[in-house]
Amino acid sequence: MPMAEPHSPGAAGPADGSPLPAIPAHARVVVVGAGQAGLSVAHHLAHGGLAPGQDLVVLDRSPAAGGAWQFRWESLRLGTAHRVNDLPGMRELGLSFETADQGRAARDVVGEYYAEYERHFGLAVFRPVAVTSVREAARGAPRSGSLRIDYLRGVGDDATRGTVIADVLVNATGTWGAPIRPYIPGIETFRGRQLSTPEYRSAAEFRGQRVIVVGGGTSAVGFVLELEGIAASTTWVTRRPVAFASDEPGEASASIEGRLAAVAQQNDAARAGRVLPSIISGTGLPATARNLGAARRGVLVARPPFTSIEPGGVRFADGSFEPADVIIWATGFRSELGHLDTLGLREPGGGVAATEGRAVRNPRVFLAGYGPQASTIGANRAGRLVALQVLEALS
Repeated sequence: MPMAEPHSPGAAGPADGSPLPAIPAHARVVVVGAGQAGLSVAHHLAHGGLAPGQDLVVLDRSPAAGGAWQFRWESLRLGTAHRVNDLPGMRELGLSFETADQGRAARDVVGEYYAEYERHFGLAVFRPVAVTSVREAARGAPRSGSLRIDYLRGVGDDATRGTVIADVLVNATGTWGAPIRPYIPGIETFRGRQLSTPEYRSAAEFRGQRVIVVGGGTSAVGFVLELEGIAASTTWVTRRPVAFASDEPGEASASIEGRLAAVAQQNDAARAGRVLPSIISGTGLPATARNLGAARRGVLVARPPFTSIEPGGVRFADGSFEPADVIIWATGFRSELGHLDTLGLREPGGGVAATEGRAVRNPRVFLAGYGPQASTIGANRAGRLVALQVLEALS
């Protein structure tokens, strides 16, 4: 079906120039984040009887619909990205990522589909709104045990401060804004450019440069493949030996077992409140014709981690030196939970303990898309599970 121009309440103001709709001062539930997990939860809560924009308030810091996908690089296509699963009820709109144009930029397709989804179900997402802190509401709040959510609405000097009091908070902020850049001795001495995955835009930026790509996930693989024939040289560095998941029956079964084991590790860490482990080590990389062909050509052949960084490049454990102009850190992400620190949810292990998405230290706080829920399949399943628990908590 033809797509209308993306718009949702608070995105850039109504088309007729009228004032932005006000964010309610009180709500039953506030959902922070309108990516896949946040929209999934909001959809189920709306179907459970909460009125979007009134009982149910969704706050999203992004300028438009699409979650983190809107910030991904232009060359990333649905056909080469991680599978994007449909949101619950999406097929009611006649939309599905399975039948979407695989040749279009993934960020454009996801942004359009999410915008239409928000509009169709009337989810009334307020944006751009950045939540700055969450704390227990002061005495005198409408209901005992309420939470105070402080936010900034708008961008830059035009941003205004506000507060909404809620019975329940669902945090669905994801990880895109918190890339991990490990410390390597000498990292501060490097004279070239260093960037993380969210900062990558196009291989053309690095034409004729010597590039080192660090990381064993699909983003790192995509960067290495895009840089072939454009960068002067590309060196791929991974912490673990690279494994491509095969489609052969026996090996596919082993791959599935690896994925299940990786998800189980995430689940165990979330329950115990430890920092979440990498999921790539258990899932492997897809054994596509493109990846296997690049491996045979010697493009997707990884070196072990370097031990130090020098002004002009990196030094490996065997003493060899690789000159570099650029280091791309595709080394994963942490969950964005800093705005929740005022609630004291963290465990001694450094993480937030959560059982089935519910924070152990505060039962009015739910984490959607956290830990084993972080995949696109997991986020959808978690949306329904979290929504059911939220409705039970409200009752």
